[in-house]
Amino acid sequence: MRRDEDLEATIVAKFVVMSPVLNERARRLWAAAESIAIGYGGDALVSAATGLAPETIRKGRRELAVGDGAAPGRIRRPGAGRPNLEQDQPGLTAALERLVDPLTRGDPMSPLRWTCKSRAQLTAALTAGGWRVSSSAVGRLLHALGYRLQALRKTREGQQHPDRNAQFAHINATAATFLQQGHPVISVDTKKKELVGEFKNAGLEWQPTQMPEHVQVHDFPSQAAGKAIPYGVYDMARNEAWVSVGRDHDTSAFAVAAIRQWWTMMGRAAYAGATHLLITADAGGSNGYRTRAWKTELQRLADDLRLRITVCHFPPGTSKWNKIEHRLFCHITTNWRGRALRTFETIVDLIGHTSTATGLRVHAKLDKRRYRTGVKITAAEMRDVALHRHDFHGDWNYEIRPRAT
Repeated sequence: MRRDEDLEATIVAKFVVMSPVLNERARRLWAAAESIAIGYGGDALVSAATGLAPETIRKGRRELAVGDGAAPGRIRRPGAGRPNLEQDQPGLTAALERLVDPLTRGDPMSPLRWTCKSRAQLTAALTAGGWRVSSSAVGRLLHALGYRLQALRKTREGQQHPDRNAQFAHINATAATFLQQGHPVISVDTKKKELVGEFKNAGLEWQPTQMPEHVQVHDFPSQAAGKAIPYGVYDMARNEAWVSVGRDHDTSAFAVAAIRQWWTMMGRAAYAGATHLLITADAGGSNGYRTRAWKTELQRLADDLRLRITVCHFPPGTSKWNKIEHRLFCHITTNWRGRALRTFETIVDLIGHTSTATGLRVHAKLDKRRYRTGVKITAAEMRDVALHRHDFHGDWNYEIRPRAT
């Protein structure tokens, strides 16, 4: 008994040293050689010491006895090992392709036409069709066919307006002229509205292990304390911004009130003596080029500030090119990722503390005023607006001048 324990300990010590440098065949032959050297009971002893199956050791002994084994440079004999799935089950790859891409593969009746095509679903569908395949094998086949997990990508902007590029050129030229002359140029827009309360916010934040913040399972508006409406005003020359956080409605009056706040709190001191203001805005929403209330509210602003206000709208469907989107809003989203926006004050504080390595400064304030919706602007009121359209696309580009007091 003592001898068996000593032999097993010796084999264990050898196996620990040799195993990392042995391939499958060499490991089997080495174990068989140790078993032969021990003699009677060698298979069981070597199996216990190495963890190899006794049948594996016996197979190695047979190979040593008859010289049967793989050719030099090979681990297995030709034809040995797991059979190729396509050879064992012809047509399996084609069946998988029909499931993954039924439209291009000519199978509109595919069982997965309207379901999630996960590996588990694909494996289940193939198995139901009589194929013998595992989930891991499906994964290998998908990679061999050139498939990868991919998300939807936003690239299609719809039909482009024929003057799209010309409008971009007009906006750039106008902005360059204003900046060269020292006049303010601002980009305005409404950020995505946010529910206020104990709701999940996308993103991750460092927290103690296994101690995440707990929020509501469902984002029901009825359980919210309200809806925050951040309207941003981004100063292109100074890389600073003002954000009015509304709690009522996103109207033209609210949008112009935010611009007024920016001028009062930031713009007037920065551009003392300015007589012109350029606003770049999206084509729709509360600051859309077709919105009458937007123009009448701007007229009041021009009268009060004694500024000639020029507005250039981005063509329809190109809002992502608005500077405020990637100079301000994306950084606000990053700053509050993984945070529950529990109160309006929380939202204002998170927006106001947004900064970047390039020096972005943001000021934010809660706008508690109420703004009426459905306000009708008559044709007479529109005629009273001192509106001067540009020669190029006067619907998108225009100037509103202060009226005589």
